[in-house]
Amino acid sequence: QVQLVESGGGLVQAGGSLRLSCAASGSISSRDVMGWYRQAPGKQRELVATITTGGNTNNADSVKGRFTISRDNAKNTVYLQMNSLKPEDTAIYYCNLHKVSFFRPTDYWGQGTQVTVSS
Repeated sequence: QVQLVESGGGLVQAGGSLRLSCAASGSISSRDVMGWYRQAPGKQRELVATITTGGNTNNADSVKGRFTISRDNAKNTVYLQMNSLKPEDTAIYYCNLHKVSFFRPTDYWGQGTQVTVSS
């Protein structure tokens, strides 16, 4: 079992910055991939960025150059540094952990943290 707890959301003005944190606990493996997704009102949940234990990252085109994902393996924590925020970034941000398994790959989700960017 894995539990994820997000923090760092809030209200900022356009052009501002926020850093989200996600602490994972439980059965964490070096093969697990962690990342961030977001869901805006009336829209599907979408990928923001992912990162492996080895530091390989994947970012959505909409956030490239503005957001940076990082990972502290010793703390089982992933971060999302968000700069140059835009009103369109407003969404609930969810931490995700994908557990690789031959028989039962599993996704775990945090409770979400609200990010609101005012114009």
